[in-house]
Amino acid sequence: MAVYSLRGRSSIIEATIAFYRDVLDMSFVLKQPNLDAPNVTHLFFDTGDGQMLTFFVEEGRESNTERLRTPIGGIHHLVFRYEPEHLEEVRTGLEEHSHHYNEFDRGIFHSRYTSDHNGLVIELATDKFEIPDDRRGEALALTQQKRLQAGAEYAKPEHLKAALEELGLPIERRSLPEAQSSTGGLE
Repeated sequence: MAVYSLRGRSSIIEATIAFYRDVLDMSFVLKQPNLDAPNVTHLFFDTGDGQMLTFFVEEGRESNTERLRTPIGGIHHLVFRYEPEHLEEVRTGLEEHSHHYNEFDRGIFHSRYTSDHNGLVIELATDKFEIPDDRRGEALALTQQKRLQAGAEYAKPEHLKAALEELGLPIERRSLPEAQSSTGGLE
């Protein structure tokens, strides 16, 4: 992971690439003009799980350093899932680039929150249990059913563990750092 300073950047393009590539460790895969508005640059990043994240940026536009206010129906935050080891590498990147972050125990996830150079809240999450990608939706839907049956406010590790058992999947709890438990809003 490259050490890269976002401070003093004059280009929104450079700042976007620096944050998502150098801080969050996403592969920067393509930069081209927006095909509908050639004065806008279209940046593509590989999130590492077969998905792409793209941005439309205009040269000369300054980054917004304040946290974004979420309008009704707007995006509150983006979540990226990382393997525990990769999450620790990204933590190192956040610290090397002087990015503030908070960590929380979110029941069945361990989450780290930060914001990008434009004030967009970013959640970096890892599962407390190993869940095969091809069974992920099924496991989480069954976890939700278990949570509702238990009358619990949020999904807890015991709900996920019971779902994995019912699906006949291995129960492999991951070793994660201690974090403050929080079920409220983003801090």
